[in-house]
Amino acid sequence: MFEALKELIKYRDLFYMLTLRDIRIRYKQAVMGFMWAIFMPIVAVAAGILIKQAMASASGHAVDMVGIVSISVKVLPWTFFISSIRFAVQSLVGNSNLVTKIYFPRAVLPLASIAACLFDLAISAAILTLILCFVHLGVSINILWAPLIILFLVLFTTGLGLLLAAANLFFRDVKYVVEIILMFGIFFTPVFYDADTFGHLRTFMLLNPMGSILETLNQAIVLKHMPNAHCLLYAGVSSIAMFCIGMIVFHSREQFFAENI
Repeated sequence: MFEALKELIKYRDLFYMLTLRDIRIRYKQAVMGFMWAIFMPIVAVAAGILIKQAMASASGHAVDMVGIVSISVKVLPWTFFISSIRFAVQSLVGNSNLVTKIYFPRAVLPLASIAACLFDLAISAAILTLILCFVHLGVSINILWAPLIILFLVLFTTGLGLLLAAANLFFRDVKYVVEIILMFGIFFTPVFYDADTFGHLRTFMLLNPMGSILETLNQAIVLKHMPNAHCLLYAGVSSIAMFCIGMIVFHSREQFFAENI
């Protein structure tokens, strides 16, 4: 794995160029331009508010501003996650001409796709920051946990993206399975609701690493208190483990990519 990381550092210029290419292709002929980076999160937030309102109405309560901001904060990393996985899964097959003709560390392709999605996340996060300032929600010292949690998000997404990209090269129906899981995954992840809503099933919901990442991020930014230590530790360990597994599996199968593409 360390050899693979060294090789990626050596080809960092290629990674930079491919990331710029993916960003340019995505927005080159788009009428809305970079507004697409916030369009999907806005739609997801609107859907989440409707679902939250329906749940609140059933219990005789109303959705407050904290609940709306909570959905917004969790939707952005979730959108980054599903976009990154979708693009990463197709990255090797979609660049078959590069994979079969020239040598370079193939991990650059899914990593560039994920980096382009990280660019979208940065734009969305900047807009959200302005909104938070406008609604005077305020911040606390615990927001300093956010960069660490975002790092866990990126590590987990990268590891899973590498793993699925390699799997899709050998088994082309992987992308269809991934699409189905991502489509319904939002209902099994505390994006539109808090894990506490499920009472004693809370622990089960947080076994999903994305669930722990989103919950700790919400605690640090919206609820303004230190993230739950167990959730934070689990998010960190599972993210690092997924990253290592993804790198190791991808690197071990890389020599067979050209003949199977």
